[in-house]
Amino acid sequence: MKYLSWLLKAAIFFALFAFALNNQQEAAVHFFFGAQWRAPMVLVVLAAFAIGLGVGALGMVPRWLKHRAAARRASQLPPPPATPAGPPAAGPAAPHGL
Repeated sequence: MKYLSWLLKAAIFFALFAFALNNQQEAAVHFFFGAQWRAPMVLVVLAAFAIGLGVGALGMVPRWLKHRAAARRASQLPPPPATPAGPPAAGPAAPHGL
């Protein structure tokens, strides 16, 4: 199974490497007010991926901070009082005729 995993990783790497070699043409990204950025297509795709990662991580920050604060509050609460696990145990049965 370990060798199959490494084979899959190698196949993905070589596929992405071939993609990079096949897309070395220059691409232009047009911004507002006539500004543009010219770079190889691979760098444009890599930059778009990196920007997407950054925006996704920034989008997670508020929820992450809320969960962190909730975990901090939960760890500062006193533990609940101990309760017996089952019904109270009955004493020894008394004989009925005495």
